[in-house]
Amino acid sequence: MGGLFGIVSKERCVNDLFYGTDYHSHLGTKRGGLATVNFEGFSRSIHNIENNYFRSKFEADLPEFSGNKGIGVISDSDAQPLIIGSHLGRFGIVTVGKINNLEELADKALKRKMHFSETSSGELNPTEIVATLICNAGSYEEGIQNAQEAIKGSCSMLLLTEDGIYAARDKLGRTPIVIGKKDGAYAASSETCAFPNLGFEIDKYLGPGEIVFMTADGHEQRKKPGEKMQICAFLWVYYGFPASSYEGINVEFVRNRCGSALGREDDVEIDHVAGIPDSGTGHAIGYANERNIPYIRPFTKYTPTWPRSFMPQDQSVRDLVAKMKLIPIRVLIEGKKILFCEDSIVRGTQLQDNIQILFDYGASEVHMRPACPALIYPCDFLNFSTSRSTLDLAGRKAIRELEDADDKFLDEYAISSSEKNVAMVDRIRKRLRLTSLKYQKLENLVEAIGLPKDKLCTHCWDGSSYF
Repeated sequence: MGGLFGIVSKERCVNDLFYGTDYHSHLGTKRGGLATVNFEGFSRSIHNIENNYFRSKFEADLPEFSGNKGIGVISDSDAQPLIIGSHLGRFGIVTVGKINNLEELADKALKRKMHFSETSSGELNPTEIVATLICNAGSYEEGIQNAQEAIKGSCSMLLLTEDGIYAARDKLGRTPIVIGKKDGAYAASSETCAFPNLGFEIDKYLGPGEIVFMTADGHEQRKKPGEKMQICAFLWVYYGFPASSYEGINVEFVRNRCGSALGREDDVEIDHVAGIPDSGTGHAIGYANERNIPYIRPFTKYTPTWPRSFMPQDQSVRDLVAKMKLIPIRVLIEGKKILFCEDSIVRGTQLQDNIQILFDYGASEVHMRPACPALIYPCDFLNFSTSRSTLDLAGRKAIRELEDADDKFLDEYAISSSEKNVAMVDRIRKRLRLTSLKYQKLENLVEAIGLPKDKLCTHCWDGSSYF
């Protein structure tokens, strides 16, 4: 997915920029970057973070940065920030999202005799395409709107100028941007968890398509938000950090409610409730409290030397990292009927290994309760599982086995408790060797979040969305 952080301060902003960006490390997989501007010009640094943490890569760079304005990014796609020279002036830019019509936008620009650089893999840089769209206009505000209207998919962005920072949320608000304030400084962030330890308080949640211009003295709206919103529901289920809030709704609060909903729908006899760490923990606590069943931790997570399991781009390495990080505790497993809450089941490969370990350590029964419905459709908006084929999704594998086709009756399979849905879930259960498997109902997930369904993007579960 990726995350953004920008700050404008009356004092040196480098430390706040560094830590504010670092608080988005759970969102990105490939590159991290920082840029600042002062009276001498722009400074920038970009590092590969596929095998190392953001902090370890950028600490040595901090003395090279100075100034009271800056932007940072954790990116799961291209190298950012970019520094652009244009008729509008020099500016830095960072983006988050997914541009589905990238080639089309590039072809149109090439016909106007423009040119682009390529990434090391020979692909176009999405952030550069966005910058080009902005530079075609007569002002930053007009250029940002021009980009948002042209892009199919989603794109939230921060623009760093010599005068301040433009913060622009994507057209349908699929990714969040929140403004924070403290004495002498304002910040824009994808995650509100970046604010408390830096002394910021939440000041404003940007609406879908809204543009604001931020200085050390405040922020000014440059484009009003649109009426339609489809914020990604998966932010609360999986992506978001527990301390973060979107649309004023806290992530951990929603996960507890998701777990509670799972518990209300369940009557299986078990000894303990557990969560697949980390994002499954909040769901499991909610389930345990709802059913008044003891919560335990039969797996502990070893993090000092192992990176996030979704960081490596090679699937075999991801699977190895996921396995090596989770250490089983035999005394809490042997002879027990354990129910696990998990944020979701994407491919199921890592989960299958974890389940086998539980049985190897003597569990008598292992039950699984994912906090969201089965993933059936590819994400078109946030780069979710871009390195994995849609056909590798656990739901699609089961459908292929049942129908001898990859895309038949998807709408029927998406309906909870339908005949086809029950068959799909049972096929996944058997592959994972679970005692029982029961997914969250979509209506219960929507209720747990607390927003109307038409304000949420639920595309990966039911195929619905605005474009």
